[in-house]
Amino acid sequence: MSTSLICSLCCSLSLVVALAGDVRAQSTDPHVDPVQAVAVEVTPTRSSSRLHSLIARIARRTADSTSVANGVQQLPEAALADSADDAAVDSATMAIPPDIAQLFKSRQDSVGWARGRAGAKRANGLRVVVDLFQHQLFVIRDDDTLRAASVATALNTTLAFGGRSWYFQTPRGVRTVFAKEKDPVWRAPDWHFAEVALENHLDMRSITRGQIVRLRDGSRLLVEGDEVGIILPSQSEFTPLVLDEHIVFDNTLFVPPLDTKQRQIRGELGAYRLILGNGFLLHGTPYGASIGTSATHGCIRLGDADIAWLYENVPVGTKVYIY
Repeated sequence: MSTSLICSLCCSLSLVVALAGDVRAQSTDPHVDPVQAVAVEVTPTRSSSRLHSLIARIARRTADSTSVANGVQQLPEAALADSADDAAVDSATMAIPPDIAQLFKSRQDSVGWARGRAGAKRANGLRVVVDLFQHQLFVIRDDDTLRAASVATALNTTLAFGGRSWYFQTPRGVRTVFAKEKDPVWRAPDWHFAEVALENHLDMRSITRGQIVRLRDGSRLLVEGDEVGIILPSQSEFTPLVLDEHIVFDNTLFVPPLDTKQRQIRGELGAYRLILGNGFLLHGTPYGASIGTSATHGCIRLGDADIAWLYENVPVGTKVYIY
């Protein structure tokens, strides 16, 4: 092997090691913006495509292993804002702790977060921005932060029961406030009943209109109008069931039709809700202790004062950026 070829290979190897080390240093520096840290890319050139392809693979592998340490990345204070956005950082209501844990399940997850965050920062005009990992919501007009609030976001867990499963997450993306409502009534989804049945070791069964369920004691369970009720043995009078209790007979939780009063739960969504479509909401909650945690089944919960402010100040048509 010629001396010049050996020298060339040595130089190439040194370049690979140096660049890989530089990428590693960038990924682990606590002052590096996570958008930059997870977006490391090396573009091949015509003259050394094989070498640069190798460097690119090293860079991607380094980003996977060092931008997520044990599944958790620590970010500097107020990672939402660039250093130029001091107004948002200094907002008295932001209350962002010095170390924010960013949990990514995969590189795709982290890149999706980074892209969503970058899109939110590029937006202008009046908008709502939600950082799922920080459990923070911001209402921003151009460069001014009008409101900042702690929120509860999705559990990111799966519920399996009776051959069905539900995955609870708050999906990233851009949504729109389609409608607003005061004193909203929650129509409990099927997963709510599955949770109750699972927690209380009950069977679960749906009851439909026109169906008569005969219970062990001879009573009949059925739907009349917009209510579920019961006819006792040897009687013909229909008695509606109470509205604030689940329907449980014979160790079975019965799921009422969606349009019945027994399916409605008042107070569960707080005093206000903003409708984002596909079942996702910004809403209040009677569970104030959940604010600032991962506790919901997909919606974004706010405290009483914050959801009231959003109801009064965020008009229908406002974009909501979630990342």
